[in-house]
Amino acid sequence: MNVNLTEKLYLILAGGVGAAKLIDGLAKIIKPEFLKIIVNTGDDIELFGLKICPDLDIITYTLANLIDQEKGWGFGGETFNCLNILNKFYDYGWFNLGDKDLATHLYRTDLFKRGFNKAEITKKICKHFGVKAQIIPMCNEPVETHIKTPFGTIHFEEFFIKYRCEPKILDVNFQGIDESKPVDGVINLIKKAHRIIICPSNPIVSIGTIIRVPGIKNALSMVKEKVFGISPLIEGIPIKGPADKLMKSIGLEVSSLGVAMYYKDFLGNFIIDNKDYRLKSKIEELGINCYCYDTIMTSLNKKIKLAKFIIDIVD
Repeated sequence: MNVNLTEKLYLILAGGVGAAKLIDGLAKIIKPEFLKIIVNTGDDIELFGLKICPDLDIITYTLANLIDQEKGWGFGGETFNCLNILNKFYDYGWFNLGDKDLATHLYRTDLFKRGFNKAEITKKICKHFGVKAQIIPMCNEPVETHIKTPFGTIHFEEFFIKYRCEPKILDVNFQGIDESKPVDGVINLIKKAHRIIICPSNPIVSIGTIIRVPGIKNALSMVKEKVFGISPLIEGIPIKGPADKLMKSIGLEVSSLGVAMYYKDFLGNFIIDNKDYRLKSKIEELGINCYCYDTIMTSLNKKIKLAKFIIDIVD
């Protein structure tokens, strides 16, 4: 599909797989130098002695056209020879790291040891993979999302992958978030951006983590008329992941209306799926402009169509 590339500055707030689909479409209609992406790093984890940043890598591999299209994460055509041996030494068999993917984590860990911060490392990784859009971690400081369950507190990645989101959620804790701060230049990007797009990511542990970085939510609330979100739920069901369980755990209605209520302090515009059209008036009662569209991105064509719809909206 031939699409005219826009030259206005767009700032994107993103989690992992769901965000990557929309970003894949946006990258086809926004010139890379005008595409800035703030990515959740609350899923970051250290395993095998390596610094692993799942959401940063998903977005990077997507923009580099290296992503495994079927899984939505990791490299396409991956092998797992190194992991097969590592699992003889470690009890991390639940976390899959391919041989190509391991190279990224080795390089990142080495750069951390040399004194580079997360934003600098991300920039270097993007350069090596030929990604021209700017990918920015939500902060340089270490933040980890932990889930409190009846049998103890575990890292979100363990909850998500090892336990398949099955344990009851008693609490969600963002370890280190109070000591974090936005990467240099992020607040200025929020002010300057022509439009800010909140991807259809998990509202609690992806977007919710980003807006907990001190200063970001307040900056967004000052320009909410140019903030556009896309609901990650359709008819109360997450397109992917445990958003429903997490929303229930903090007392939110599990629907696009519940997401809008959670975002209402900084969200000026919200795109919900056509199937949720009955919620449009209720969302607008919150003071949020609401639009209905087909938000299921099952092909590149549909990704581009949704991206173009968001770009072309005029209040």
